[in-house]
Amino acid sequence: MRFGLIALGLGALAVTALVTWFGASLIEHDVLRAAWAVPPVIVLHGVQLWLSGIAWRESVGEAKPKIGRYLRIRWIREAVNSMLPVAQLGGNVVGVRLLMIRGVPGPLASAGTVIDVTIEAITQFLFTALGFAVLAVISADLSWAPWVEGGMIAMGLGLVGFVIAQRVGLLRLVEFFAQKLTGLFPSLSMDAVRGLHDELIRLQRDKTALLKATGLHLLAWLLGVAETWLAMTAMGAPMGWAEALVIESMGMAARSAGFVVPGSLGVQEAGFILVGGLFGQPPDAMIALSMVKRVRELLVGASGMVAWQLSEGKRLLRR
Repeated sequence: MRFGLIALGLGALAVTALVTWFGASLIEHDVLRAAWAVPPVIVLHGVQLWLSGIAWRESVGEAKPKIGRYLRIRWIREAVNSMLPVAQLGGNVVGVRLLMIRGVPGPLASAGTVIDVTIEAITQFLFTALGFAVLAVISADLSWAPWVEGGMIAMGLGLVGFVIAQRVGLLRLVEFFAQKLTGLFPSLSMDAVRGLHDELIRLQRDKTALLKATGLHLLAWLLGVAETWLAMTAMGAPMGWAEALVIESMGMAARSAGFVVPGSLGVQEAGFILVGGLFGQPPDAMIALSMVKRVRELLVGASGMVAWQLSEGKRLLRR
């Protein structure tokens, strides 16, 4: 938590420095021009959450699942990850806990969430690769290609390694250490991890569900292109769909790379500046684009945190 707070402070300083350096008044002007686009951007993000919720449901493979449950918990899960200094992990833990409270067996909720997170990472890799492919077609300067190829290879190898580790028993280690902790802290429960590896392998055998989840997550990533295109159009800096795809895919890749910083403060802005420069977009416009996304993130995240606390409050009242 202390490291997260330090990273949050450094990220906030980085954003402040970027805004100051590239002109606070220009950025403010661009953001205000794009204010009318915030409601439709929120609606677009709501559709992304809905698609991601269905994908999570497919990964968990719960019998007779309710999509409303997964949509609500996915909303809370994202809110925790974006609003709190938990390195993009705390929201997943909260999501598993909320599923268990609603009757999903612990190993099923945990294994399904691991699969969902893995598929989301794989589809982001594919989305980023698509962005680079489009950039290679429309860009005359390919000096960036060797660096990008190296980064994509490293990212791909990391994902392959993570999947292999799951198959050979990574989650058995989680079960082992959890068992050791119960010896030190008898109040801890093994309900969420007992049989976790076996449940993961069972879920991975359902290829149809995995393919559905992959398609849904990929579609959710692609919807982000419409968000970028709409925000830039609202700012009076319209661009083609190809440019919007490149900016969105690389900007989100930069955001994911900065996962240790809460909200990827500063990292997301720097990523947009670098990518936008490839298309002649001024830094103030790219920072303004990031700010529009952060307004959406703040509104969705804050409401998600409220929904989480209301859910916890109702549970306490029932008890």
